[in-house]
Amino acid sequence: MRVIGVTGGVGAGKSTVLEYLEKAYHAEVIQADQVGHEVMEPGQAAYDEILNVFGNEVRAEDGRIDREILGDVVFAGEEMRRKLNAIVHPAVKQEILRRIAQAQAEKKDCVVVEAALFLEEKYDAFCDETWYIYTAENRRRSRLKASRGYTDERIDRIFGSQKTHEEFLKRCGCVIDNNGAQEDTCRQIDKRMKR
Repeated sequence: MRVIGVTGGVGAGKSTVLEYLEKAYHAEVIQADQVGHEVMEPGQAAYDEILNVFGNEVRAEDGRIDREILGDVVFAGEEMRRKLNAIVHPAVKQEILRRIAQAQAEKKDCVVVEAALFLEEKYDAFCDETWYIYTAENRRRSRLKASRGYTDERIDRIFGSQKTHEEFLKRCGCVIDNNGAQEDTCRQIDKRMKR
């Protein structure tokens, strides 16, 4: 079984790549952000510890974690953000590894793992190869304004917190250039998948 890691800056078009791999190659796609939401659900790995650290005020009426309230608490200070990451990130990684093992047991051909903090969390350690989805900064900026309504200030903050193009190039074994037409991107993926 082949485990492919997918990373790149916000707005690079990683979702398009994931959708194509899922559709064309029946890849099992695991997105760390989605897993992060799941491990915070009642009865899941991070739920009790989040309540222990942040208190019942982050719990909604239905018993789930109120992500908006938790976000307000966490973004109020760096220490709180570190505490949340120390709870959620290990739980996410453990769940991703469990899903990879399950896919292997089910004899799947390919698993694709995507994460915003892919390199920071060292997800490349359990992937056979890591793909960097590259899109020029001006294109990413335009996409984020059009699709998400982000302001330049917000985009600058996000870009400033992410790895640089050079850092991605240094750590990733494959670059998928997503600056052109979608067909061009798919052709690059097909070429890589045939290797």
